[in-house]
Amino acid sequence: MVMKAIMPNITDLSNVEALVLIAQLVDQACDESDLDLVDHSLLLANELEKRNLHSREMALLDYFRANAWQCRILQRLGDRTAVWDFEQPEVRQQVFLLRRAMNSPGFVEIDALRRCQILTNLANQLNTLGRFIEAHAYWTDALNIVPNFWMAMANRGRGLMYYSAALYDVGHAQILAVHAYEDITKAIEVARKYPNLGDTRAIPLFSESAEQIARRYKIARIKKAHKPNDWDMGSTSVERQYRRWCLDNVLFLNPLNDIEAASIAAQDILTLPDFITSIGEPPIVVGMFNELKQGFVSARWMLWEGMQSDGPHLSDRDVLLFNTLDYAAFGLSVEKVKIAFRMAYSILDKIAYFLNYYLALDIPEQQVSFRKIWLDGSGKMRDAFATSENWPIRGLYWLSKDLFEKEMRDSTEPDSRALAELRNHLEHKYVKVHEMLLPPTSPDDAFHDTLAYSITRSDLEQRTLRLMKLVRSSLIYLSLGMHREEQRRRKGKDECVATMPLNPLRDG
Repeated sequence: MVMKAIMPNITDLSNVEALVLIAQLVDQACDESDLDLVDHSLLLANELEKRNLHSREMALLDYFRANAWQCRILQRLGDRTAVWDFEQPEVRQQVFLLRRAMNSPGFVEIDALRRCQILTNLANQLNTLGRFIEAHAYWTDALNIVPNFWMAMANRGRGLMYYSAALYDVGHAQILAVHAYEDITKAIEVARKYPNLGDTRAIPLFSESAEQIARRYKIARIKKAHKPNDWDMGSTSVERQYRRWCLDNVLFLNPLNDIEAASIAAQDILTLPDFITSIGEPPIVVGMFNELKQGFVSARWMLWEGMQSDGPHLSDRDVLLFNTLDYAAFGLSVEKVKIAFRMAYSILDKIAYFLNYYLALDIPEQQVSFRKIWLDGSGKMRDAFATSENWPIRGLYWLSKDLFEKEMRDSTEPDSRALAELRNHLEHKYVKVHEMLLPPTSPDDAFHDTLAYSITRSDLEQRTLRLMKLVRSSLIYLSLGMHREEQRRRKGKDECVATMPLNPLRDG
């Protein structure tokens, strides 16, 4: 009879000792592909959580738990079908835990290297899920903490490599590929000096990626021809200021803005890829995307104008309002930010409307929404997504979870936790914006508005900015997802296709 090894426990261990043990068990479980040990590690983590942990200890515990879920993820990688499932329960748990660790008050107290590991692991999983734009930002955040953290640098490069491959614009693809090559080759060089800042077992994979890019692109020639700062930023100081703000906040509908805050990226060049329709069928999707794009750039301008204005507008003069003694903020500038939020949010449902038509989902128009488009009436993933290997469209699906799925939404960045609730109040209820928000002095405070959704002006602006970033990502995922779908539709087909060029509209 084979005796099973006795699993260790944490009964007599301090919090610190218990954390160390759990970390060691998770590492061992991953090295040995021992799912029983993974389960036991998570059981010990649940026991430890019942103690009165410091926020720093809780953040570390969530990180170790996330690593345990990573062990389970690795068990699925051998099954290609499972890898491309839109719904990934193990990844979902890991993302949730890493975000909770990142957003914990104790995160800033954790060792810098560990913070980089949390951010890098989160970026890696978001990239896998198709949210490569948000992943790029987290890898960059890690490098801002420890510039030589080559594991983030190399993974950022590989993320850009796949982002490049997803693009339909050859020129943009080349520039992203160059940035990817530079990240990866620099990471390999740094790894020789600081091997402890990453997993050296991954270096052969990174080297192979760099070689793959070098075989496909003439790196030196592309770098020499690339002039990122030789582009017009506008004819007036206001336009230049606005475009600089958009660049710095990564708000241009242009993949180059993800890698460069340079004038070459200061234009909304993103459009739809080439696509095939039946003879006589009008290019409906072009008109739909025109509206989506115009709505976004108009909302972006409204937000910028609302954030720039300090004084009342002429339209605010002689408008009789009463002082409710709670520092309420009124005026056209405040309303512009509100309008920007509502306009941006509405684009998400319009993206669902686009997908319903383009993918022929046949969902009744009244039932189409960004929240509900993914699942059928029984809660099952629609076939168009369940059998898809469309990376950017999967990114759209997981982005929708941040807005509408409570567990995921509550684990996101603090300024996006309440986006859905704020939208509901802006559209249907009552939002009061304050220059500053004071807590009620007592439950009976006569000046505390118990009916309003109260928010400071700065918080409203930051949440709207966060929403604008999510919508920008969504539009890029939509365009590149359509490109991937068109590639799939053409594969293996030998058809006679006539071109139908469309001319751009003139500005003004």
